[in-house]
Amino acid sequence: MLGSFDGARLTLEEIHRFENGPVRIHGRLYWNAFRLFEDIKHGLARCTQRAMRLDGVGVDTWGVDFGLLTRGGELLAMPRHYRDARNAPAMQRAFQTLPREEIYRRTGIQFLPFNTLYQLVAIRDETPALLDAAERLLFMPDLFTYWLTGATRTERSIASTSQMLNPRTGRWDLELVDRLDLPVRILPSIEATGTPAGMLRDDVADEVGQTGTPVIYTAGHDTAAAVAAVPAVGGPWAYISSGTWSLVGVELPQPLISPETLAAEFTNEAGVGGTTRFLRNVTGLWLVQECRRTWAAEGRDVSYEDLTRRAAAVPPLRACVDPDDPAFAEPGDMPARIRAKCLEAGLPEPESVGEVVRCALESLALKCAAVLATLERLIRREIDVVHIVGGGVQNELLNQLVANATGKPVIAGPVEATAMGNLLVQALAQRRIGSLAELRRIAAESTELKRYAPRDVAAWQDAGARFRRLLEERARRVP
Repeated sequence: MLGSFDGARLTLEEIHRFENGPVRIHGRLYWNAFRLFEDIKHGLARCTQRAMRLDGVGVDTWGVDFGLLTRGGELLAMPRHYRDARNAPAMQRAFQTLPREEIYRRTGIQFLPFNTLYQLVAIRDETPALLDAAERLLFMPDLFTYWLTGATRTERSIASTSQMLNPRTGRWDLELVDRLDLPVRILPSIEATGTPAGMLRDDVADEVGQTGTPVIYTAGHDTAAAVAAVPAVGGPWAYISSGTWSLVGVELPQPLISPETLAAEFTNEAGVGGTTRFLRNVTGLWLVQECRRTWAAEGRDVSYEDLTRRAAAVPPLRACVDPDDPAFAEPGDMPARIRAKCLEAGLPEPESVGEVVRCALESLALKCAAVLATLERLIRREIDVVHIVGGGVQNELLNQLVANATGKPVIAGPVEATAMGNLLVQALAQRRIGSLAELRRIAAESTELKRYAPRDVAAWQDAGARFRRLLEERARRVP
């Protein structure tokens, strides 16, 4: 994505969009990091072909995943995908050494089986030779930045997703890492968001035609970049970073870590400007994405627009599932899994494509509303408005369902919040913007926003009560 900033507005232009998905080899899931890097370079070269001289480059990605480098700087193995099945058992093994309560007290991070901490425990137990040979761990944006510049450091927002960072100090919790028998030597030094990483390496610069181009440690975690670009002004607001995952949260000046936030499964991740992103990860449009993939494999390649249109045409509030049910975590036949969970809960089975997608979208909206209600209780104040940012903004049905389920006005946009946040943090780092508040004003002025008012409030309140009972029943069944 190319950003052009005139001092008042940011204009985005898509330069090169490419697929990114897991590669399955012998039952294991990997990221094709080399191909992704080739696509990054291709995008930079396209700028050169259009006679554009870049003032900066910044890389952001999803959280938690990483590559391991040798002392000579070689990648030891392709980075594993966070949905790999090895992670859940590793998390349980970690708890045998350190109780959940202590890990949370130290890190303030929601317990998810794919957190970097548990991926490292899995390597420790299954392929220890990798850790023996590793000299440096680099999270995905850091790995690409390393290939671009040679720098082997990390940035605070991406490091905070690992469940190895002390959110109060912004430093690694070396004692926690050591007590789990993991090598502290591999942890990179941590840079503040907006720190220069270096210039493009000569070989990369020659290949893409961008000599003397600085690379910035922007907000390396895509959600941190997206939250920075939330076009919020005034009163208490919450955000939903909507995509494969829905990240539901607020921005706080400091971490909020207590037995209550542990029980509610909230996380404290680093944001731009020293802020804390107090949020909960909710499985988002992953359910719809996997449904579409399953139907395409069966010869029914339906666009997302058509799926949403079909969902809008069927009766509302007939059945729901918990999007965070472990049954939905791995790739597979998602329509069958959704139907099975509805039957298990004694609810009508969604049969048509539209009914399945409607169930998934309404379930996501209800889960976001439940999380938001818990969040208000934890921070002890009521939210006035919900900002939805990210790719999910394009699903207008979902935006309306979230307004209905929460009973709050929703402001949707920008769609490319992550790219906008990435670019504006670079501008902040180069002192072309003076503050995070100014960054948000620019985001608002650079975006066409759409507003949604709640509808059918009574019916959705009843649906919310039924959904909470479903969550309570599932919680009772979990050991």
